[in-house]
Amino acid sequence: MTTESIFLSSAIKRLQSYKDLADKTFAQLTDADFHYQPNEGSNSIAIIIQHVAGNMLSRWTDFLTSDGEKDWRNRDTEFEEQHWDKAALIAYWEKGWACCLDAIAALTPEDLLKTITIRGEGLIVIDAINRQLAHYPSHVGQIVYIGKMITGSQWKSLSIPKGQSQQFNDQMHKKG
Repeated sequence: MTTESIFLSSAIKRLQSYKDLADKTFAQLTDADFHYQPNEGSNSIAIIIQHVAGNMLSRWTDFLTSDGEKDWRNRDTEFEEQHWDKAALIAYWEKGWACCLDAIAALTPEDLLKTITIRGEGLIVIDAINRQLAHYPSHVGQIVYIGKMITGSQWKSLSIPKGQSQQFNDQMHKKG
């Protein structure tokens, strides 16, 4: 396996792990929870979903052959409440993620040093992937944090629950 193949596989694995965190958060929320805004200056989970999916569809559609900021994308409306229900939001989220993950899965090691553009700026493919590996997790973190605020003591941990690190480590060593 080449270094380039390992990078592509790792990028997909990391992205999928971020998606999974958000998906597990969504499962703990009601329709109304998706529209909760901590304050006027903050985004709801619904708005974050609209933005992330919109970004993914724009960036990853025809990734190697067209600018990543598509003419049909209206980024500003992504930050306006669309009043979609949970099912519609998750469907849009899934569409964005499928576009992203499928585009990366279709790349070859030879594609990694090609130049693509985003808003007219030339980036090598590796840099474009790394750019999104920094962007998407920041929004997933927002989703998780808002989900925790909403659910309070009903929150189901997405990783190792507080106070259980040693128990988790012991179990991992037993598996090894």
